[in-house]
Amino acid sequence: MSATLDPQRVAEAVRDVMFANDRASKGLGMRIDAIAPGSATLSMTVREDMLNGFDICHGGFVTTLADSCFAFACNSHNEMTVASGFAIDIVAPSRAGDVLTARASEISLSGRTGVYDIRITNQRDELIAVFRGKSYRIKGKPVVPDLAPAR
Repeated sequence: MSATLDPQRVAEAVRDVMFANDRASKGLGMRIDAIAPGSATLSMTVREDMLNGFDICHGGFVTTLADSCFAFACNSHNEMTVASGFAIDIVAPSRAGDVLTARASEISLSGRTGVYDIRITNQRDELIAVFRGKSYRIKGKPVVPDLAPAR
């Protein structure tokens, strides 16, 4: 039996199931600030153990925040979706104590592929990085099995 919910409730249910099992995002202290069909907002505070030899946040952590935000946005329709590729441009440094916020927007969703743009800013709303992710949906694999996909 499949429950049919509005797309926002589907996105919220997917968020809850995904985050419960997301050890990487939780381990880095990420928080999900917002979720909606095709979009997500995540934040993370830069810790001392995230700094590289120049006392700036290692680019891998900025990328991981963007990738996690991308994952929540592209799975929000309740169809298991994975990254097929991404590119990131880091345009400014972030430092210990900065609160980074990643905001994902669905640019295109057609068939089994999608394109998502993610902007990462700091607490002063200064641009830190831009990320573009390409996604691929796994046919017939819902994230929340007893929930109909949001269409």
